[in-house]
Order: sequence, then structure tokens, then C-alpha cells
Amino acid sequence: MNRIIYGIIALAVLGLASQLFHNPWSLIRSVLIIAVVVGIVYLIYKRLTKDKPEKKEQRAFLKAARQSKKRQKSTKAKRDNVANFSLAKSAKKSKIRKKSEANLTVIEGKKNKKKNRASF
Repeated sequence: MNRIIYGIIALAVLGLASQLFHNPWSLIRSVLIIAVVVGIVYLIYKRLTKDKPEKKEQRAFLKAARQSKKRQKSTKAKRDNVANFSLAKSAKKSKIRKKSEANLTVIEGKKNKKKNRASF
């Protein structure tokens, strides 16, 4: 089996060498055409796989992460601007619990329904 593969490779090298000596412009043109075709196929493949929604959860996570970074930057900038004033004020007052910025929702389930465990 390996001899067949080596034979095909040897014939390919021999054909390329022959074409290089007899008609070099044809060899260059064929190599460029092959490179362009492979490049176009690669770009089409990447375009089709990129636009396909692989994981909606991943996109939602990335969106939430970007929003969280924006919020952290804005709160950090506010803290830096009034750092001295807030330090003096916080020393006087006790800590006030802030409302969470996370948007949480309650999913209602079947809390009142009891299972009939004797039927198992």
C-alpha cells in the first residue's frame, strides 16, 4: 500500500518538474488558480459556519458579560469621582443594602402538587 502512495508522489513530482522546464507559465497559472479556488471555498465555508447560530446560550452569555462590564465601568467611574465624599459619608452612616442590579425572574412551578409515592 505504501509503495502505491510513494509511486503516485514520485509521478507527481516528475510531472511538476517536467512542466516547470517545458512550460513554467502554465505551472504558475495552474498553481494560482488552485490557490484562488481553495481560498474561495475556505471563505464560503467560514461564512456559512459563522452565521449559523450554534449556541444561543453562548450568545446570551456574551451579551450579558458585555452589559456587566459596561455597568462596572460606569459604577467605577462614579466611585472615583466622589471617592473622598463617599468615604466621609460612609464612615458616618451605617451600610445601606443596595438593590441587586441582576434581572431575576421567578419561575412558577407545581409546589402544591404532591407525588403519590405509594404507586411506585
